[in-house]
Amino acid sequence: MPVGDIIIKGARTHNLKNIDVSIPREKFVVVTGLSGSGKSSLAFDTIYAEGQRRYVESLSAYARQFLEQMDKPDVDSIEGLSPSISIEQRTTSRNPRSTVGTSTEIYDYLRLLFARIGRPHCFKCGKPISAQTISQMTDRIMDLPKDSKITLFAPIVRGRKGEYVKELKNLAKHGFLRVRVDGTIFELSESIKIDKKKKHDIDLIVDRLVVKDGIKTRLADSLETALRYGEGLVKVEGHGEPILLSEKHACVFCQISYPEITPQIFSFNSPKGACPDCDGLGTRRYFDPDLIIPNKKLSLREGAIAAWHSKTSTHYIDVCEALAKHYGFDIYTPFSDLPENIAEIILNGSGSEKIKFFYEEGDRRHYYHTVFDGVIPQLERKWKETGSSHVREDIERYMNFRECPTCKGARLKTESLSVLIQQKNIAEVTHLSIKDALAFFSSLTLTKKEEMIASRILKEIKERLGFLVDVGLDYLTLERASATLAGGEDQRIRLATQIGSALTGVLYVLDEPSIGLHQRDNDRLLKTLVKLRDLGNTVLVVEHDKDTILAADYVIDLGPGAGVKGGHIVAIGTPAQIMKNLKSLTGLYLSGKKVLETSKKRRVSKDKIIIKNAHEHNLKNLNVEIPLGVITCVTGVSGSGKSTLINETLCRGLMQRLYHSKQHAGKMDDIIGANKLDKVISIDQSPIGRTPRSNPSTYTGVFSLIRELFAQVPQAKTRGYKPGRFSFN
Repeated sequence: MPVGDIIIKGARTHNLKNIDVSIPREKFVVVTGLSGSGKSSLAFDTIYAEGQRRYVESLSAYARQFLEQMDKPDVDSIEGLSPSISIEQRTTSRNPRSTVGTSTEIYDYLRLLFARIGRPHCFKCGKPISAQTISQMTDRIMDLPKDSKITLFAPIVRGRKGEYVKELKNLAKHGFLRVRVDGTIFELSESIKIDKKKKHDIDLIVDRLVVKDGIKTRLADSLETALRYGEGLVKVEGHGEPILLSEKHACVFCQISYPEITPQIFSFNSPKGACPDCDGLGTRRYFDPDLIIPNKKLSLREGAIAAWHSKTSTHYIDVCEALAKHYGFDIYTPFSDLPENIAEIILNGSGSEKIKFFYEEGDRRHYYHTVFDGVIPQLERKWKETGSSHVREDIERYMNFRECPTCKGARLKTESLSVLIQQKNIAEVTHLSIKDALAFFSSLTLTKKEEMIASRILKEIKERLGFLVDVGLDYLTLERASATLAGGEDQRIRLATQIGSALTGVLYVLDEPSIGLHQRDNDRLLKTLVKLRDLGNTVLVVEHDKDTILAADYVIDLGPGAGVKGGHIVAIGTPAQIMKNLKSLTGLYLSGKKVLETSKKRRVSKDKIIIKNAHEHNLKNLNVEIPLGVITCVTGVSGSGKSTLINETLCRGLMQRLYHSKQHAGKMDDIIGANKLDKVISIDQSPIGRTPRSNPSTYTGVFSLIRELFAQVPQAKTRGYKPGRFSFN
């Protein structure tokens, strides 16, 4: 065996049959074979597990208590093992605050970039605002043409009513001579009459100067005085357009102050930056009429209002009868047939209009007049006021999520969204696809000063975006929630992050990175894996994909069967050597000696479902017919809209129609043919169970039958054992 190889001896993890294998270092190695042949047992549960265990053992006892340590694999020895990093197919976070931008740390660099070179604007009038030191203001004025006559004004009053007698006397007392009231200049020694019923603008004239050499000291002193009386603002007039200067981040036109521009104000995880109405989530809960009234074919008397239907009291029936009598409708009319204004009153209340209600006490009926709050306001009040978590959870069944109306889903405060780089705020940049974001940052036009400040930040941003493009994720946006990513997408994000770290001498273990990829995107992924190898790393990939196997430097083929029939090394070597090995089923398919036979006879569908005008995300008003009773494959390059069409639009749309599901369905006009189905089952890549007590037999329910069978054994009957006696739960 070559010196420096990773040498495994006597591996017996799971179904591995005491195998010995040598893996060349700094190569691209693929572990392949039938499903269940032992690929993951070798790559993850043996090689990676031992690498991770040795690393954790090298740490202090104090540090080890904070890290999860894997069990020692059943193997005689592993030599030449490098530090190992596993990149599996799993969604890293269910945290609603985690996004593609935060998980790749690109958003951290964006926050820093906007804090350093972003240009704040007034969110009210849209004009640029800036904070300057007295030195910068002096330089700005001295840049005016020589011999320019200028006047320095300190804004005292802006758009406020009053006579301001006391304020004017105070200015005269401090030695000032003139003020400008609503555009007219007055001597402070005069008796200035101001209409207290009208709004006024009052400016103090601080100094009059001629721009020339030798005035810098006087100018700086005058600016300091003007800023003190103008509360941080000064206006310079006399040459061209008036110049408004501020030592604070404030709009001199709208009198709005802004916080200091720091990276924290662009973080939706910080109170300094998060939208106060949605706490930085971008969405808010609301009571969904479709969940409150899931079956609009029912009448009020039949329990159309789900939030009322479960009540045993007749109170809600009495309320419905009172409403029906007042507004003249029948409580036996299906809710869908009620006039729109009646449905609106039932849901949101009668406003100020009082309605005659009654309650019964013994044999007597008591009447009273009051407004009707409406179902939704009643639920809102109860949800806010209850101290019971159970009541709150029960009410939340009728709630859904929608875009926050304040920040429009941007998650940040209005002030934070008013800081722009090349006319885009930070939220608009994260809305761009990664491909478009890379183009945006590559085409930025910066001043020399901005270039000096931002060059290193931009380099990191562009490199990380480039790595994401290289792994075929150019269609994602930085604001995409991590929880919505497929397992393969999440794996490739972490792969791109590892490339960005530029580590060398590491063993990377990957689990089928090509799964779900179009052929075009697969080619880019392979180039990325080769790039990772060329950095001086060993890349060990569990894979079935033909192109990935052929691109490998070395292939380990496990088999010959699955489960107890697997766990042996069937073939090992280069792809060419594998193809020549007649014992390798993988080699036979790679060489073309075996081919997958497809049926020439295709089943003909007799019915179909029609999706009308689907326009969620990037779908362009699609009308799609999906045949029933046959297998239909939806394909296309990554980001073309496959998951949006099938998972978000079709599947969720059918669930809403069949089960009144509260999941948000993709935007469309209609689904025609849902009545031809009685059930829809979504099989995705999410784990089937997260409890350590769950296994295939408990998940499928077969273990219940096994327990019942053991309970029928004569010895179990003699001892009085029930099926529960044979449960490890």
